[in-house]
Amino acid sequence: MTEPLKKPMDRSPLRLRLGMTYYGLLRRWLWIRMRDQFAREQSQARLPYVAASHAVPLLRKLKDVEMWYQYNKVINLKLAAPRVDGILLRPGETFSYWKLIGKPSRSRGYADGMILRNGGFAAAPGGGLCQLSNLIFWMTLHTPLTVTERHRHGYDVFPDSNRTQPFGSGATCFYPHGDLMIRNDTEDTYQLCVRVGETQLEGEWRVSAEPDCRYEIVERNHRMQGEYWGGYSRHNELYQQKWSLDGTLLEERLVVENTAIMMYSPLIESNS
Repeated sequence: MTEPLKKPMDRSPLRLRLGMTYYGLLRRWLWIRMRDQFAREQSQARLPYVAASHAVPLLRKLKDVEMWYQYNKVINLKLAAPRVDGILLRPGETFSYWKLIGKPSRSRGYADGMILRNGGFAAAPGGGLCQLSNLIFWMTLHTPLTVTERHRHGYDVFPDSNRTQPFGSGATCFYPHGDLMIRNDTEDTYQLCVRVGETQLEGEWRVSAEPDCRYEIVERNHRMQGEYWGGYSRHNELYQQKWSLDGTLLEERLVVENTAIMMYSPLIESNS
């Protein structure tokens, strides 16, 4: 049994604003200190081999959420995707999601899309860009690249709806300090390729040398449990398996542990 979670507390708007300012300053200082380590070169020429690929639907109907949030998300993705498409991640370099994309502001054309906040959702410029960071994170788990920073919401807001990936397999993002950072600890160059298609957000990690193994993600210890203060929480673990091309399991390691407060009843009927 997992340790009981503390009951979530409401923070005042002032405290939230001060926190954002403080952590934002720390993030900018980090970018200055690491400026020589970040990947920044983009190339339209594609590296020869595909290390991992994935695609997700652009539009998804969520319970009690109007579709204009989804349409504005597509606008935002079309602005952000070209900022990371074709980026080369050379050995020793680090990919920073927000360092490449920059602030998703209205002045830069970003529309009000859906963001998750305090167990609910709201509208804000750049809302929906988590779908891109989710895609990049999921693909990265299927490569030997090292995730050095990843965040997940502390709330599980919506019931599963046609889920094709395990719970907790995404990476949320909030500018500037909620970043997704990936380091290349291999001897090969990797290249991130993303595209906003007609109906899907498509992505690939390409690589300079032909892969000699493949990776799978398996979920273990998934559970939902009641908390002493009356709510429910959800937990799981994700393991990365490394397989030889002839089907031999070479290595297995824990890559993600997820814990979130559920904002819906775990007893809800699947057709509700």
